[in-house]
Amino acid sequence: MTSPASAPLVELHDVSKTYAEGEALREVLTGASLSLHRGEFVVLLGRSGSGKSTLLNLISGIDLPTRGTVTVEGRELSRLSERERTLLRRERIGFVFQAFNLLPTLTVEENVRLPLELTGRTGTAADERVRELLGQVGLGGRERSFPDRLSGGEQQRVAVARALAHAPPLLLADEPTGNLDEQTGRQVLDLLVGGIRRDNACAFVVTHDPDLAALADRIFVMEAGRLHERRVKP
Repeated sequence: MTSPASAPLVELHDVSKTYAEGEALREVLTGASLSLHRGEFVVLLGRSGSGKSTLLNLISGIDLPTRGTVTVEGRELSRLSERERTLLRRERIGFVFQAFNLLPTLTVEENVRLPLELTGRTGTAADERVRELLGQVGLGGRERSFPDRLSGGEQQRVAVARALAHAPPLLLADEPTGNLDEQTGRQVLDLLVGGIRRDNACAFVVTHDPDLAALADRIFVMEAGRLHERRVKP
C-alpha cells in the first residue's frame, strides 16, 4: 500500500450533488471528502439508493458536483471540458461493471484490445499485452470466442482484463462480483487485486460482497448520501 504522504491520485473535497426532480431539489450526496492513492484497494459499501453510483460518476467525470471539488491526478474535473473528461476516462481510468458490458460483436481478444486501440497502442506490444492478460485470467485459447459463448464468470474475467489492458492508474468497479457464484467471484477478486498490486494502481470498488471488503486496505460506507470511513481491523 502506498504511503499516505504521497500525492493523492484522487481527491474529493466537500463534494455535494443535487438533482432536480420536477420543481423539487434532492441532494443525493452531501459533503463527501476522501483521498485515494496508488497501491490501494478501497471498497465502498452502502444500500441501494444511498449515493454510491453518484460518487463513482463524479470520480470518473461522467457527472460534475454541485458543490466541492473532484481532482484526479492533480486535475480538477470541473475545470475540464467534456472532451477532456472523456479522454481522461479513456486513458487513465478502467471500468468493471456488474453487467460485464462486453461488446457482443467483438471477440474476447478484440474486447480486451479495445482500450489499447483507443489510446493509440497497436502492433506487437499490444498483441503481447492482450495475450498476457488473457493468460492471467485463465482464458488463453479463447481469444476468438464471442461473449455469448462464455459463462458469466468468463465474461467478467474478460471485463477485468479489458479494464487492466491499458494499465490505468485508477480502476472503478461497480458490484464486479454481483452476478457470480462464490468460487467464480473469488477468482475475479484475486484477479482485480493482483492487477492493482502489479500495476501499482488504485481500485475503488462498490460492493455488497463481504469477501471483497475483507481484502480492502480501506473501507468507506455511504449512508443516505453521507460518506464515512470505517476502520479496517489490522
